[in-house]
Amino acid sequence: MAQSTAAPTPTTQAVQPLPLRAIAPWAVFFGVLMLVLLYFVGAEQGATAVLSGEGVHEWVHDARHLLGFPCH
Repeated sequence: MAQSTAAPTPTTQAVQPLPLRAIAPWAVFFGVLMLVLLYFVGAEQGATAVLSGEGVHEWVHDARHLLGFPCH
């Protein structure tokens, strides 16, 4: 007995671009987050310190040197 099998036909679906309204809130959120991180790595010490003490400075010390910010 011969069985007849039909080959499946591939279907292609077009990828829909995301609308700007869906991306904008996330882009703003991550942009603000990056600015806050950049502040803590680059400027959180001395006269511009938001938090008192050397805790933040010690936590970001290596990142500060890696990114080229002076701290000594």
